[in-house]
Amino acid sequence: MNQDRRQFWALYFTRFAEGFGFITLVTLLPYYINTLQPTDTTVLGLTISAGLIVGLYTTGFTFAQTVAVIPLAWAGDRFDKRTVLLAVLGAGAGVYALFPVVDSSASFILIRALQGVIITGAGLMSLSLVGQIAATGTRANFIGKSNAAYFAASIVGSLSAGALYEAFGFGPIFAIIVCITIVAWLAVGRYLEADETRVYGFPFSELALNSRILTLSSFRLQYAFSVTLVRTWIPIFAGVSAAQGGLAYGGLAVALTVVAEKFTNMCCQPFTGRLSDGYGRALFIFAGGGAYGLIALGVPFSSAIGAALSLPSSIVVSLPDVLVGASLPAVVSAETIPAQLTLLGDVSPAFFPLIALSGLLGIADSFREPASMALFADEGTEEGGVAASFGIRDLVWRPGSVIAPLLGGWLMYEVGMESVFFVGGAFALTGAISFLIILIWLHGRRALIQW
Repeated sequence: MNQDRRQFWALYFTRFAEGFGFITLVTLLPYYINTLQPTDTTVLGLTISAGLIVGLYTTGFTFAQTVAVIPLAWAGDRFDKRTVLLAVLGAGAGVYALFPVVDSSASFILIRALQGVIITGAGLMSLSLVGQIAATGTRANFIGKSNAAYFAASIVGSLSAGALYEAFGFGPIFAIIVCITIVAWLAVGRYLEADETRVYGFPFSELALNSRILTLSSFRLQYAFSVTLVRTWIPIFAGVSAAQGGLAYGGLAVALTVVAEKFTNMCCQPFTGRLSDGYGRALFIFAGGGAYGLIALGVPFSSAIGAALSLPSSIVVSLPDVLVGASLPAVVSAETIPAQLTLLGDVSPAFFPLIALSGLLGIADSFREPASMALFADEGTEEGGVAASFGIRDLVWRPGSVIAPLLGGWLMYEVGMESVFFVGGAFALTGAISFLIILIWLHGRRALIQW
């Protein structure tokens, strides 16, 4: 294994550690709410409701991420990115070690905010280094592999965190995250070469006016609303009651709707990244974004699709004859094993179409994401501020990630569940169309295949 490959694998594992820590906390949020039982609180004569406190469990994390982007990106460009990444990972091990001792909402919000800084720093530095080490014509491929490691962690974390908590509580889960973070720190320290690039001044000011970045941002600003709405509301659609417009599936069925998107995205990104390196990254952004919007529009019709195809409303597995009727030990059950087992509980005919649509969303996004990241890396490398370029990319996403959940909640209750996906799909389509128009207007018709 050559030195560059070792560097990439160290960075891929860092992305895995970042993703595992993030998704684990998302999965454990309901358990923290149950444990901490937030109540109305008065601070300096101002009453803060329990609902607002629960909102701060996530908003505190997001706000800290937003605040941390510019100083961390500046430090990465001005100094050694490897050193900044090591500092962030070292601090991350300490932050995750604090979660098991949380005893109040205030301490949880504070530590979640620190986690937001850690996640932002690890993501910015690892992506910047992947983009910097990779050659220009291979960046999307390597970034796609990096993203695949992040999605792999999301799948493992989302499927395991709840089960581990039920079996062992908070402590062992965070011990695992601390160990993974320490291994990432050791890998970066051992295999990653020092970053000798130095950028003086404030590259954000120049990159913010870069015509290619502005063109990309015209798409990304709108697409953030689409992805946030669709990714957030697919599990809501699957899990909430029919009275609220949902399908009322059980926990495992809901988890599978989420995992389907992450799994296809993870599997496809290394391949689609390599394709976009060869056939035009702007083309993949336009095609992936447009396809995502069209697929999102189909989500509300999953029940109709299932009914039209006469799909089953439950998943049944027949057991071998030798097991049928066998008695279990009395301490386990007094019943006998039935001839058939029903998996996932009762699901409507919409289940398989919803899983398929979720998987297709992951495939569509896999065309867009590595190509978009590679273009930001290209501009940052050429302008001497790759971390700042990724910082701008992160900031452009923030309005959608903050406003879209509020918009989605209003649409769900005031208009209807299906309207969330219609609006989400429309944002992706308008983003793709406006990106194409601006691209051709500012950079010419061939820019779609030349970028």
